[in-house]
Amino acid sequence: METGSPHDTGTAGTGRPAVPGGEEPVWFALPPGLLRMRRLLLVVWLGLLTLATALVPGLLAGPVWAAFALLPLALLIWGWVLLERNWRSWRYAERADDLLISRGVLWRQETVVPYGRMQLVEVTSGPVERHFGLSSVQLHTAAAATDATIPGLDPAEAERLRDRLTELGEARSAGL
Repeated sequence: METGSPHDTGTAGTGRPAVPGGEEPVWFALPPGLLRMRRLLLVVWLGLLTLATALVPGLLAGPVWAAFALLPLALLIWGWVLLERNWRSWRYAERADDLLISRGVLWRQETVVPYGRMQLVEVTSGPVERHFGLSSVQLHTAAAATDATIPGLDPAEAERLRDRLTELGEARSAGL
């Protein structure tokens, strides 16, 4: 599977267990723009941290404090790798009766949201997300514990998903 591929057909090579019920879901990956956005935010915040903890005190106290500039650099490298691992772990799949959302590197979490339990589907996009051309889909269900979010989608995909989930939710909840 290619890193930036929007579709992961099946579970082969993803490390994900097969979903009960015999139906093999088609997993959709998050677009690479989310990873770029998060990495840029990491660089900006660690740059500010470097200025605050190493450069300014280094100018005032001497070269001993300059060694503290290595700590943010180590954090940058560590965060750079962890952000990619986290980004790769996010997947979602639409099935006949529910939506699956899978995420997590160390603690994997798979959320199953039945269409009939959906009460509200929101598409949100903050200023940084809009700059990168991203939106998030947030699902609100009858049980607050099963609310779920899919971050970093292309706006067209987020709107398509919102419309489809709303339509399926209305159709499934009609009998309730």
